[in-house]
Amino acid sequence: MAYYWRVSPTVFRWKGYRFYFFSREEPRIHIHVRDVRAQAKFWIEPEIVLEKNYGFKEGELADILSIIKQRRKEIVDAWHEHFSD
Repeated sequence: MAYYWRVSPTVFRWKGYRFYFFSREEPRIHIHVRDVRAQAKFWIEPEIVLEKNYGFKEGELADILSIIKQRRKEIVDAWHEHFSD
């Protein structure tokens, strides 16, 4: 179980959403978001853009995008910390 979280570390949780990375994926900074029924992927650089959406409604995506914009620095810092190991 510990290995799973090392490969897929949670950056933060917000309103039932989990924001996390996959360790064995592409090097471009991005964040995955999921709840119990849906998931999405957002590019963080060069700008924040929705890459994929599987089940989130437009209003949910707008809320998720807003929190990603607010916490962008935290996401980027966590990315660099995680992938510098």
